[in-house]
Amino acid sequence: MELDGRAVRRLFGAMAATIAAHAEELTRLDQAIGDGDHGSNMQRGFDAVLADLDRIAAKPLPEALTALGTTLVMKVGGASGPLYGTLFMQLGRALPAGAGLAELATAGDAALAAVKARGKSNTGSKTMLDVLAPVLAALRGGDPATLGERLPRVADAAADATVPMLALRGRASFLGERSIGHMDPGARSSALLIAAACRAFGPTAKGDAA
Repeated sequence: MELDGRAVRRLFGAMAATIAAHAEELTRLDQAIGDGDHGSNMQRGFDAVLADLDRIAAKPLPEALTALGTTLVMKVGGASGPLYGTLFMQLGRALPAGAGLAELATAGDAALAAVKARGKSNTGSKTMLDVLAPVLAALRGGDPATLGERLPRVADAAADATVPMLALRGRASFLGERSIGHMDPGARSSALLIAAACRAFGPTAKGDAA
């Protein structure tokens, strides 16, 4: 998976644009069961990525992912910064240069384990893990040619599946049963980022998204 600077710009730019377009939605979701700042925090983090995109995109993909994660740790408040930062930093550290899908899945396993450890959580707790885990499983199966279509569907369905869950971790867990009936904002932002990454490398992707 050798991505040149143009491709890295397209990938990170697409993720930033998606977060900006959905910041208000993420905030509304977080107002229901959290601190109400997930959208603004995520947008601030990705705005910082865009501001430094020339430097980040000049790096090989593993190093660019690590730089993305570092920026999110520094700029995104609340729990999301450390969790998303950990996800991307560990993905970058574990991803070898020139990796294929198998190596990407293996690096994804390491990143998922790091997020679980950082958040002291697991799947079924109504968090971003409930999207990341099934997407990673889908990455390993099926026709590689259809991944760009399948992964967003898996991610969206997984985010929808957090609605009836009882929150066991994070701020939402303080609400007890009142957390039931609301989508987890971290699950939604994870689904959005996965869809953006797939679009960035889909057949209609053109030019730089940044």
